[in-house]
Amino acid sequence: MNILSIAGSDPSSGAGIQGDMKTFSAFGAYGLSVITAITSQNTKKFFDVKPVIPSLVKSQIRSVLEDFHIDAIKIGMVYDKQTIRTIHSELEKIKEPIILDPIFKSTTGGVLQMENALPDFKKLLIPLSYIITPNVTEAEKISGYKIRSLKDMKTAAKKIQKLGAKNVIIKGGHFLSGSKVTDILLDNKRFHVFSHNRLKFENHGGGCTFSASLCVNIARGKKLPDAVDSARLFTIESIKHSIKIGSGLAITMHTKSDEIENQLSYAISKFCSINSIDEYIPECQTNFVYSTLDPLSLKDIMGLEGRIVKTGKFGTVAGHLKYGGSKHVASAVLEVAKKFPSIRSGVNLKYDNSTIKKAIAKGLKILSYDRKREPEENKMRDGNTVPWGIKTAIAKLETPPDVIFHKGDFGKEPMILIFGKDPEDVLRKILKLVR
Repeated sequence: MNILSIAGSDPSSGAGIQGDMKTFSAFGAYGLSVITAITSQNTKKFFDVKPVIPSLVKSQIRSVLEDFHIDAIKIGMVYDKQTIRTIHSELEKIKEPIILDPIFKSTTGGVLQMENALPDFKKLLIPLSYIITPNVTEAEKISGYKIRSLKDMKTAAKKIQKLGAKNVIIKGGHFLSGSKVTDILLDNKRFHVFSHNRLKFENHGGGCTFSASLCVNIARGKKLPDAVDSARLFTIESIKHSIKIGSGLAITMHTKSDEIENQLSYAISKFCSINSIDEYIPECQTNFVYSTLDPLSLKDIMGLEGRIVKTGKFGTVAGHLKYGGSKHVASAVLEVAKKFPSIRSGVNLKYDNSTIKKAIAKGLKILSYDRKREPEENKMRDGNTVPWGIKTAIAKLETPPDVIFHKGDFGKEPMILIFGKDPEDVLRKILKLVR
């Protein structure tokens, strides 16, 4: 998964481009960057800022977009109207979700957006955004509305949405009083409210951590409220783990996110980007799963609550990753893992005899079972067919299989299942078959 951050440089690495790269990495995503400005600051003080010339901002954006598949884009610090106009001209036709994080001042006191840039920010960047993520102070400035209560936050969110943002979240941490922090999400026309205990210390990088982690979660296909909640909880834990590296503000330190999700998400992204992978996606579409160690049930196996579907010659994720999200592919992996615990991942592909012949030629261990021989009483029990078939196929096996296939039954599509130790192992085997 590739995420692009368009933002300023922070030499303390607490926020800005450097903070975004750390967050993307914590989620197992690959971060690409376009630098809009260079700041000089540390944890105590802000010294200086200079914007990158517009032609170089344009060149950076073009160099990234012409070479990489991008799953989502985060826009952070944009210092002047020339930068804003350049970004707009380069991204106005982009279809990938854009997460816009308004950054007007740094926690160390520096001005990060010129006053005369705000009209262009509102007119050109907000309408590009899938979601905008201001804190209370920033939301007041954008909406022109004073926020003193939850009702005010909702009113301001509606005003910001009218500027063109599809969705709006206002972070309530900048209210000065109260033991709780409340964030509100305007998801299309519906409000969601999130709340947590106020943390008792200031930090550097919390806002960038939230928007960057939200960007990854949206790219993964999570429903927006779930993406916000995941990003919010990740940010809270990261702030709790802040450390005082310098002599001023503590710097946010990112906790590790779910490694099962990270590895699976990365492999799915690579799978979808394989040229002509559409030829291998079956009518029932594809799922890709990865289990915890020694899985006991489908709830221990992460898969797509949805499918990988065909989009031209490539694949597109429809749905998001969830433990228990897959039934059939997860059932197959669960059954293999019972006998061979090293096998924890799997994917289903379209059956084709030429694919099986290629697998044999590549030296993969191949098994099959005949669905027509399944006992009728077993067919009557929902969810038993796949476990029966896999158990039948591996009954006499002494080492783990690479491929198990069946040629279908009445009303049942034939299928190939690829197994591996982890998603990367499965992907290696897939590439042997499709290239």
